[in-house]
Amino acid sequence: MIGGGQLARMMVPPAIHLGLRISVLAETPRSSADRAADVVGDYRDPETVYAFANTVDVVTFDHEHVPQPILRELEARGVQVHPRPEALQYAQDKILMRQKLAELGVPVPDWAAVETEAHLQEFIDAHGGRAVVKTARGGYDGKGVRVVSQADEVRDWFTTLAEDGHVGHLLVEELVEFTRELSQLVARRSSGEMRTWPVVETVQEGGVCAEVLAPAPVENPATLAEAARIGQVVAEGVGVTGVLAVEMFETVDHRVLVNELAMRPHNSGHFSIEGSVTSQFEQHLRAVADLPLGDTSMTAPAVVMVNVLGGPAEGPMPVRYAEALAAHPRAKFHSYDKQPRPGRKVGHVTVTGDDLETVRAQARAAAAAFS
Repeated sequence: MIGGGQLARMMVPPAIHLGLRISVLAETPRSSADRAADVVGDYRDPETVYAFANTVDVVTFDHEHVPQPILRELEARGVQVHPRPEALQYAQDKILMRQKLAELGVPVPDWAAVETEAHLQEFIDAHGGRAVVKTARGGYDGKGVRVVSQADEVRDWFTTLAEDGHVGHLLVEELVEFTRELSQLVARRSSGEMRTWPVVETVQEGGVCAEVLAPAPVENPATLAEAARIGQVVAEGVGVTGVLAVEMFETVDHRVLVNELAMRPHNSGHFSIEGSVTSQFEQHLRAVADLPLGDTSMTAPAVVMVNVLGGPAEGPMPVRYAEALAAHPRAKFHSYDKQPRPGRKVGHVTVTGDDLETVRAQARAAAAAFS
């Protein structure tokens, strides 16, 4: 696995259970997945990645940032890479993603690739005077995303792209009026076998996922059916191997529009560790190792995952951790072994049960024990 973050960390237990040896190329010695880190190095350095790949049978990812030339060279050398570069490019570049989704006939917000302030301002003016602008590459958790009314509000982004020697294309989209955000997780093997989890609702705070409700409360059954259909169409259409997360908006008129793609285990699927027969982490390993996929049925009628953002403002984490465990014995705590920092995802809490609102209250209280 390239990348030593919390996704790699949570991949270790199911790898052990499946009898797979997992190796990690981590960015720093003190990473979340440091116990499985065999190599510490730069994933953007070709020779570091090639040397690491020579020690494993299959390469997969904790993030989408490994450059395409490195990935394609790995394949040219006979290394199994999952998801393949041809699929991963659509999670790496938002403009390519929008183009592919349009080709697949998947509903998306109105959008354009713009390279000048004048072109951007034309789009803004044609869409009610406000729009969402995104950097094509590198943004996540609210980074690389701005809601603007004037094109000069992203002048620094155009300048940075020009200084880096790139054509200054940014992605601009209509500002969608939505009632909630949904996510569909799909797992796919290279053979084409697919499994899906129930559609979930995600709750964002400051551009960062704060809560996941699984399954998503049924407000309109047709909406959830459409979200599930879209997830499978995208997984098949891009040819992904592994876990794919399709993040969507449910609009005020009950349409479903695709917002983002992630081709790896995703924050919206962390609930599945306790909430599904087969977690997204085990399923990802099964898929990239070309093993039969597992059952994705829910283990309880209601499951809520709440992210622990920031960590304790004061007091050592181990002490707060013990106190939280004692106060909330029904909650399952997952620490990412990260130093507290405002807004940082340092862990998550999951609670399962029969009643959504009861479970949600318990999960929120348990997560708050770290604040």
